[in-house]
Amino acid sequence: MMNKIENYISTFPETTRERLNMLYIIIKSEASDAKESISYGMPAFKLNKKPLVYFAGYKNHIGFYATPTGHEAFSKELSNYKQGKGSVQFPLDEPLPEDLIRRIVAFRVDENREK
Repeated sequence: MMNKIENYISTFPETTRERLNMLYIIIKSEASDAKESISYGMPAFKLNKKPLVYFAGYKNHIGFYATPTGHEAFSKELSNYKQGKGSVQFPLDEPLPEDLIRRIVAFRVDENREK
């Protein structure tokens, strides 16, 4: 039986689904004790009862939300991507920056554990 996040991912076309699955795997590996849910209509992770990261699939990109601090700390590396306050868009026609995502999630985990 699929959990809520797996069910969310399953609704997307294959290319998007592959990237969403990879993002999900990265987050779970870096934040294995984070609580998973669907919040604001997208997969969400909390650690120490505080938001950690969110992600979402769209027609042309994957949205990744590591709260403003996660984006500020990696602003130089994220500068190649379209961004909003606390969000970044990874285009579907480019490889997912797996190492960068891993480091951002690890940064957010450390941040949430310090609070």
